[in-house]
Amino acid sequence: MSNFDRSTRSWSRLATDLAWPLISLASVAWSIWLLQVKLEAEVSTDPIARALLEQGALWSDIKVVSEVISARLAQIPLEGYAFASLATLAAYAALAWYDRIALLHLSRLKAISWAYVCTTSFVAYALGHNVGASVLSGGAVRLRAYCAKGLSKAEVATLIAMCTFTFAYGTALSLGVVLLYEPEIMAPLVQVFPQFAVPDVGLRAIGGVLLVLCVIYASGSLLQLKPFRLRKVLVSYPLPRVVVRQLLAGPAELIAAAGIIYFALPSSGNPGFAIVLGAFLISFSAGLLSQVPGGIGVMEAVFLALMPDIPATSVFAALLVWRVLYLLIPLALSGPVIIAFEYSQFRRRR
Repeated sequence: MSNFDRSTRSWSRLATDLAWPLISLASVAWSIWLLQVKLEAEVSTDPIARALLEQGALWSDIKVVSEVISARLAQIPLEGYAFASLATLAAYAALAWYDRIALLHLSRLKAISWAYVCTTSFVAYALGHNVGASVLSGGAVRLRAYCAKGLSKAEVATLIAMCTFTFAYGTALSLGVVLLYEPEIMAPLVQVFPQFAVPDVGLRAIGGVLLVLCVIYASGSLLQLKPFRLRKVLVSYPLPRVVVRQLLAGPAELIAAAGIIYFALPSSGNPGFAIVLGAFLISFSAGLLSQVPGGIGVMEAVFLALMPDIPATSVFAALLVWRVLYLLIPLALSGPVIIAFEYSQFRRRR
């Protein structure tokens, strides 16, 4: 190979490596700008706040918006925080169920306690949701924890794939139902993203296709169809008892996570849980696809676009509650758990 070919290949590889991080950074910058515009537009309806915003100082504008959001947080009743906290516990319980289902598929369920699975799942998702690239970051936690219980690396890889698929299955099932019965949820998004201008019939068709794919998967398991090859990977249908649990666990986690936001939203102008669930599915998926840690900025921008009838600061406050309960507190709690686990492994080796 000539030096020119090597140089061309190295530059091509560098461009490929840099492309997605640059796209992610651009998405974050654009989302934060859009958030600032929407929040300032709502805050400026107050004459005093508008006068402060017109001064043009960036930090002054951020301070004004932050004060309004703090006031919105104070307006959330205690029962709203209580129900949001319970929804968080339910969401992480369902995430732990993901791991249990994968262990059932591997016939390894009896060898590992429920408490150990819950702890491993909690730390894996706490890191994965905050750091980004959850398959890798959360996968590293699972590899360390489950290999310590005797699973092979191949088994852990299958477990991670099953957990990822359970989430995708739950998302397809839930989003399919929402688009089939509430296609108007996408209408406000068109004002910000004109490329999403799809008629209700088309959205219902997309929802129907998602549900049909879910039915095909469940039918393949029920009928125990032969495995098929996807490139170099041989894919086999799980047993019906596994698929039934996926059918319950996937939507349960998403419903509970959306419930955190629903309970933190004000009652006036609240479009109902089905719309909140649909907005959460779309915005959370957009955040995941952006590969931005925690979907910061991207999720808020999409969610705000889907909730035009609720004050933007109230929506942002509800999303802030979701981030604290679903992301930040679990991340803070996962640190001591990792330290305790590594210390126990160190003592065992000694």
